[in-house]
Amino acid sequence: MIVIDGKETGLEINNFVNLEELLVKAVDDDYMRNRMVTDVYVNKESFSEIYPHQAEDIPTGDISSVEIVSVPVPEMAVNITRELYKVVRLMSEGGRSVADLFRQADDAEALELYQDLLDVTRDFLGMIGVLRDEFSLRDSTAFNDNVEELTNLFSEMVEVTENEDWILLADLLEYEFLPAVDKWKKVIAHLREDIREAAKAA
Repeated sequence: MIVIDGKETGLEINNFVNLEELLVKAVDDDYMRNRMVTDVYVNKESFSEIYPHQAEDIPTGDISSVEIVSVPVPEMAVNITRELYKVVRLMSEGGRSVADLFRQADDAEALELYQDLLDVTRDFLGMIGVLRDEFSLRDSTAFNDNVEELTNLFSEMVEVTENEDWILLADLLEYEFLPAVDKWKKVIAHLREDIREAAKAA
């Protein structure tokens, strides 16, 4: 039995060689257009791949039931914007912690945290960029200005890091990075509205 969002599909498990083949066919259905899979249950147990194409290694002879749970892409995108608010808060807290550690001359821990902060910020910009491209922000001026501000700030911070001027780096984080990060809250709010509008129009 293959079920998608509580409805039987009419597809038969034994018509497929392995789980991957079954999943590819199931999500190829018209119903799944503009939807995103959130959960897969195999034999009533949650399934997620530990390594790429693991589903290919699971023969359908071992499977009695498959349930796929999905949500509309705009709904998923709205959920992601909620997570982005949390990321902004993390970036603020991280920036403040790194600045404090540099001022306390705890350079080793500060640098480790600083690297994490840069990684999180890069991931954040990547994710918000994907959402912006997918749901086209009506007012992208604030988005572009914020990206430019962070990019310029990163260039300055790289220079300061190379010179190992940790106090100046702490100042940049506290007085420029934190206010720059705070501005993203408004962009995320606009993006969320645009996604909701796109969902209504769909």
